[in-house]
Amino acid sequence: MPVGVILAFAAYAIFCVSDALIKAIGSGISVFELAFFTTAFAVVPAIISNRGERWRHALRVRHPFLIQLRALCAIASTACVMYAFTHIPFADVYAIAFASPILITVLSVFFLKEHMTPTRWAMLALGFLGVLLVIRPGFRTLEFGHVLMMAAALSSAVAAIILRHIAPIEQRISIIAITTLYSLAFNGAMMLHEFTAPTAHQWLMIGLVGLFGGTGQLIIIAATKITPASVVAPIQYSQLIWAILFGAVLYAEYPDRLAIIGLLIVLATGMTNVINGKTRARWKARVFSYRLGQ
Repeated sequence: MPVGVILAFAAYAIFCVSDALIKAIGSGISVFELAFFTTAFAVVPAIISNRGERWRHALRVRHPFLIQLRALCAIASTACVMYAFTHIPFADVYAIAFASPILITVLSVFFLKEHMTPTRWAMLALGFLGVLLVIRPGFRTLEFGHVLMMAAALSSAVAAIILRHIAPIEQRISIIAITTLYSLAFNGAMMLHEFTAPTAHQWLMIGLVGLFGGTGQLIIIAATKITPASVVAPIQYSQLIWAILFGAVLYAEYPDRLAIIGLLIVLATGMTNVINGKTRARWKARVFSYRLGQ
């Protein structure tokens, strides 16, 4: 199994732990305040692991528009996801989030010129049907959190495509620093009018969310440098197992039989895409056109 695939599995497992902690914090803190402090903690792993790159060179970039666009998408996606995790069931958040790998794969074909076989297209279509089985639009009430998660999936897909293009070219420190600065500035301004001092327990949860999230982001950046986006993206489906486990054990949220069938379809098709992917193919840095992500 390629190293990039192993790294992606590890990163998404770490993100699941971070997501479970977000839900544990609850809705007593605004999403902007939560995003501000978790972002501040998330930069710690980058500082500790930094080797050979200087922070004062962070603004020396080759693709300023793409890096800033990725930062804006990341801010939007983070706010939407944090709201969703504190307002709708855990499994619902992940079910909608799994539209993101489908979008990433489609965008990677059109913008990054990555190759897709008819079989992988069929698996993506089947995976999308699995997502619909979980959400069942028209057959159940969709809350505002569901709508925001749809927006988060799109923002995340755009961010992922951008990252796939700029990761081999830009400094890791630039990718992280600019996104962090944007997030701190935006969320800091937005949280002022409804600031609520976190409790000691909430501070602990916020710190852990940031540390896990920051570590996962570093691993994803490493994975996207060596593995095609169309291969890395479907690995996000592995989070389904964690979503069901955490939802049931920690929050007593049990998906019904039809939802479980949908989740299993999504997991099976996503993993089939990974197995059938031509992981030995290398991405050519000169071929492009754009993306954002998590």
